[in-house]
Amino acid sequence: MQRRNFLAKAAVGAAAVGLAACGKKEEPKSAAPSSAPAAQAPAPSSAPAVTGSLPQVKWRLTSSFPKSLDTIFGGADTLANRVRALTGGKFDIRVFPGGEIVPGLQALDAVQQGTVECCHTCSYYYVGKDKTFGFGTAMPFGMNARQMNAWVYYGGGDKLLDEFYSNYNVLHFAGGNTGVQMGGWWRKEVKTLADLKGIKMRIAGLGGTVFAELGVVPQQIAGGDIYPALEKGTIDAAEWVGPYDDEKLGFYKVAKNYYYPGWWEPGPMINFFVNKAEWAKLPKEYQEAFQAAAYEANVTMMAEYDHKNPGALSKLLQNGVKLQAFSPEILNAAYDAAQQLYADESAKNPAFKKIFTDFDKYRKTQNAWFSVAEYRMDGFLQSKK
Repeated sequence: MQRRNFLAKAAVGAAAVGLAACGKKEEPKSAAPSSAPAAQAPAPSSAPAVTGSLPQVKWRLTSSFPKSLDTIFGGADTLANRVRALTGGKFDIRVFPGGEIVPGLQALDAVQQGTVECCHTCSYYYVGKDKTFGFGTAMPFGMNARQMNAWVYYGGGDKLLDEFYSNYNVLHFAGGNTGVQMGGWWRKEVKTLADLKGIKMRIAGLGGTVFAELGVVPQQIAGGDIYPALEKGTIDAAEWVGPYDDEKLGFYKVAKNYYYPGWWEPGPMINFFVNKAEWAKLPKEYQEAFQAAAYEANVTMMAEYDHKNPGALSKLLQNGVKLQAFSPEILNAAYDAAQQLYADESAKNPAFKKIFTDFDKYRKTQNAWFSVAEYRMDGFLQSKK
């Protein structure tokens, strides 16, 4: 699967119904020119609706997120609304919050089994099936949001991921990003490795596997269940997303220590998964509309979080939250544990090794570039705050 030509030849909305040569499984004929406007989010009125005698199609989408988390849940609404607009209402996707059809952490299973046609979730929720699922969302000390987009859209990540996901009867589309996340809410301060021993922490993905090597007891709990678990003391710490969502969920009321950075999620990509058989039934025009809408959801979610997080962090600090940085001792130990995890899993899991080899090479290339202009510019401007 490749979408490079689709993203590069025209603004996304205008391309939604006109690029008949750019299917989900076609390889690009050439690299996109550097001047292509692929990163430009389309205006709502930028694309014509599908016309003609195309069929009425109704799909259901189950989300892993509650409606109350309007930004991350809203990515699914963005997709559904734009698909309806682009198809004149003929392709209708109804969005269900986590728990209405299936529990939030079973969204992928529902698509795989054909219970629903598609879902909006995080691939790393399913590392219990295979640790390779981590690559589609976030890997500890992996790539940031911009680097993930570059890898998926242009660096071959898209094709590698779909090759793996095909074993589970699904296709994937990037469907949002939160940016580097926070390190979570902790009842007590943690400064050394000794402080981590026995801590029960809600944490998803491979971050929990790494933390377990440092003595933490990881717990996987759906977003809507985190607050009561933290309030009752069932868990001692919890990570979710960042200031906007965390402030909304009220974690600061039961745990005052707010740590950073969330090294296990430097650029977590949210995913749309689609049942392969249902995708194959769609008219080409509807496939194009879906791809365009997913791209819009991916780009706009990150922008929305960047807009909302600064104000939310300010509110949290006004409410007595203690902003804490993970110590170098903890960060270095976590980094070493992550590298050992990758080596061990690569030695026994061919699918993991294949993607990790490409992912890690791309990450190093990206960081070499980001360490030049981006790092210097960011560091200078932040020193002036």
